[in-house]
Amino acid sequence: MSEKLVQVEHLRQYFPAGGFGKHKKFVQAVDDVSFDIYRGETLGLVGESGCGKTTTGRTLLRLYEPTGGRFTYDGEVIFDVEQKKFVNMLPYRKKMQIVFQDPYASLDPRMTIGDIVGEAIDVHKMAANKKERYDIIIEMLERVGLNSEHANRYPHEFSGGQRQRVGIARALAVRPEFIICDEPISALDVSIQAQVINMFEDLQAEMGLTYLFIAHDLSAVKHISNRIGVMYLGRMVELADSYELITRPLHPYTKSLISAIPIADPKTARESNRIVLEGDVPSPLNPPSGCRFRTRCPYADERCAAEVPEWRELEQGHFAACHHIEKCN
Repeated sequence: MSEKLVQVEHLRQYFPAGGFGKHKKFVQAVDDVSFDIYRGETLGLVGESGCGKTTTGRTLLRLYEPTGGRFTYDGEVIFDVEQKKFVNMLPYRKKMQIVFQDPYASLDPRMTIGDIVGEAIDVHKMAANKKERYDIIIEMLERVGLNSEHANRYPHEFSGGQRQRVGIARALAVRPEFIICDEPISALDVSIQAQVINMFEDLQAEMGLTYLFIAHDLSAVKHISNRIGVMYLGRMVELADSYELITRPLHPYTKSLISAIPIADPKTARESNRIVLEGDVPSPLNPPSGCRFRTRCPYADERCAAEVPEWRELEQGHFAACHHIEKCN
């Protein structure tokens, strides 16, 4: 996994939130986020609700136009805001796909399952005739555990788990290389979640896929991811190998997240040291100066308020942004 498929540098995504002129306000949803994804790997992206995970994924696909930064896919610059370079996305829609979070809102209720999966096949002219189109649709449905009978039904006839499988089949229909999985299991029952995660792993092995797997459930992310990045209030605070991050987190926010993972054994759970954060997440409309985590961090001092912590590699492949890594560990 030495070849970089995805390179994200200093990504920023601000949304206007009222005001005029110099009083204009912006929601700083994503601010200066950088990471790489290697071909064939899964990068997990975690953090509490509102930290910018979904916005990061959607901005990479230009479902939102980026405010700043540069995104390179397989050696080609998709956008570079500072250089005012933006490529035509249509050819890249075949290579990059997304599975949306809500299986109820992301499927058109007036279209049959066959037409939902076949829409992208039509747009990219991937089938020479109707039979070939039908064969691709059935193949994709079977890959995700559905069958040919389901192709003529409508979304309201399916459960949440089945609808999410349809969403995955739709993403696979154009045979992409890179899929952004935007909290694909958060709307599903726990019993279905494991099935869907296992299916993602099987599809990755069969089709050579690369994933950006966005979720707020760390226990699911650690199961599927090779590496994990942790976001807080629009910024990346830590990035490391999956096992390394779970067993030896360096950033105080990551430590708190990992301490909240439920433990099945009651005796072990009672003895575990749960780190409860004080206060609420600040508003992205007016984030704290310096380190954004400082208002909830037990180690914060004047330096944290004055300086933005540098994003640095503390050990091989283990990055974090904190002024007091030594004090925290």
